[in-house]
Amino acid sequence: MDLPDVAGGLSSARTLLSELESRTVLLREQNAELARRDRIVGLALATAQAGVWQCSLRDQALEWTDGVYDMFDLPRGARLRRQETLACYAEPSLRTLTRVRANAIRTGVGFRLDAEIVTPKGTRRWIRITADVERENGVSTRLYGMKQDITEAKSQAERTRRLAEVDAMTGLANRAVFEERLSDAGRRMGGECASSTLLLIDLDGFKQVNDTFGHALGDECLKTAAARLSAACAEAELVARIGGDEFAVLLGGHLGRDAIERIACAIVAALRMTVERDGKAVPVGASVGVALSTSDAPWRQFGEADAALYAAKAAGRGAFRVFGDVCAPLNARERIPILAAVG
Repeated sequence: MDLPDVAGGLSSARTLLSELESRTVLLREQNAELARRDRIVGLALATAQAGVWQCSLRDQALEWTDGVYDMFDLPRGARLRRQETLACYAEPSLRTLTRVRANAIRTGVGFRLDAEIVTPKGTRRWIRITADVERENGVSTRLYGMKQDITEAKSQAERTRRLAEVDAMTGLANRAVFEERLSDAGRRMGGECASSTLLLIDLDGFKQVNDTFGHALGDECLKTAAARLSAACAEAELVARIGGDEFAVLLGGHLGRDAIERIACAIVAALRMTVERDGKAVPVGASVGVALSTSDAPWRQFGEADAALYAAKAAGRGAFRVFGDVCAPLNARERIPILAAVG
């Protein structure tokens, strides 16, 4: 071989080696960048208490990242069997998941679902599932997406809801919920559906409890009354505290007169008690006013129940009265101001 040919071959080899070295450096840099991005994604998923999942529709094989394993309290990297993972879902969530998953496979459109699970360790969690669909030639072949632990967010939302809807002292529904439900009953009646019978309850002797023993014992008396009222009204649609010592009960319109009077009697009996301390005793009872489900507006029904309650108190307290038996009809000007907004 001539010397020029050898020199040319060496030069080409050096050029090729240089290009290989450059490509090797580039691949290392790209791999380092991918690893860095993977770490960032992993940290983001861990911070969000989330993980990535996929399911091959050909053989139902599952793949999870570590975050999903942790959510289900399963060892990371453990072999996954879809039927075993489905057993973790609470029955209502499983029914919904089955339905939306089938629809996604059929249409190729993904979904988002909040589902309740109970892990093999007995931990109850809420997870948010997001899913996309991969298709080939119009056929769905893979589901993939993210699962996120939203248990704390659900708990916070429930606490917020309770603050907005529940009376803090007694645990009963508060006045705002009562007014909304009473208004809903009126709208149902307008649609010719059965509305609710309304019972208003006042504690007799409660002011004397506060005056004699103080508000702390008065608060305990209210809590006891609320618990007894709830027990006596197991058939009620709603039991609420609407004022200091004032309560309201909504009964379904399907109940007959005898059943309504039986419940009213049970309330009077349940709330009959004696508060005692330091040798002093104060009797407490309840008066109940009943407005049957024949009113044409929420404010009118409230007014009828209030009039019946006044009649029960005038008759000696510790009793119930039904509007219409003892009370004259209200005219259109006699609206009860506190419920005018929902009328």
